Amino acid sequence: MLELKGLTFAYGAVKAVNQVDLFVEKGSIHGLIGPNGAGKSTCIELISGNRKPTAGMIVYDGQDITAKSISWRRHAGISRSFQRISVFDGLTVADQLELAARAVGESDLDTIVAELDLGNTLTEHCEAVSYGEQRRVDIALALLGEPPLVLLDEPAAGLSRDESLQLADHLAHLAEERGTTVLIVEHHLEVVFRICSRLSVLEQGSVIADGVPEEVRREPRVMEAYLGRAA
Repeated sequence: MLELKGLTFAYGAVKAVNQVDLFVEKGSIHGLIGPNGAGKSTCIELISGNRKPTAGMIVYDGQDITAKSISWRRHAGISRSFQRISVFDGLTVADQLELAARAVGESDLDTIVAELDLGNTLTEHCEAVSYGEQRRVDIALALLGEPPLVLLDEPAAGLSRDESLQLADHLAHLAEERGTTVLIVEHHLEVVFRICSRLSVLEQGSVIADGVPEEVRREPRVMEAYLGRAA
C-alpha cells in the first residue's frame, strides 16, 4: 500500500529524515516508533503532503505521489489524524461526524460510532466531552469514507493506560473490518506491540530496525536507543 524509497527531509544541514526505506503491506497496522526527535512525525508530514521531501520517493498503491498535493492525496484515500486534537469545539459530536461523513460519502457512520463508543456523546459539544472522547472523535474522522490508508500520529497521547489499550482495540477491529491499512506513530509501547503486525524503528532520522514486533523488541540497538527497560 505504501513504500518510501530513500526518503529524506533536511532542515539546512540537519537531516530530520535520512534515506528512509519503508514498506507498509496492504491491510496491515504498521508501527513507526523511536525516541523523541527521531523523525517519526516528519515522515507522517511527508507522506500526507504537508512537507515536501528533500530527496527520495513516496509510492502509494503503486503510484509515485511524491509531487502530489495534500488535497490530491486526501481524495486518493490517504487520511490522517494529528498529535493535537483537530475537532471543532463549536459543533456537537453528531454534527461534526455527520458533516464529515456526508463530505466523504461515508455510508456506515453508525458502525464507527458504536465501535468507538461515542453513542453517549453525540449530543454534547466537542469541547464538553472528555479528552479521551475527543481522541476517539478524531480517530472516527480519520476513518470516515473508508480510506485505504490512515496515518495516525500518536493517537493515544494524553490517555491513560486503560484508555490507550481500549482505543487500540477499537482501532484494530475497525481497521480489520474495513480492510484499512494503518501507519501509526505511537510512544505507548503496549499499544504498538498489541496491535501492530510490523514495526519500523527510527533513530536520528534513519531506520535502525524493521520487522515483526517480537524481533524488533529483541534488537540490541533498539533496546539501547528506545525501549530500554520496557523491552
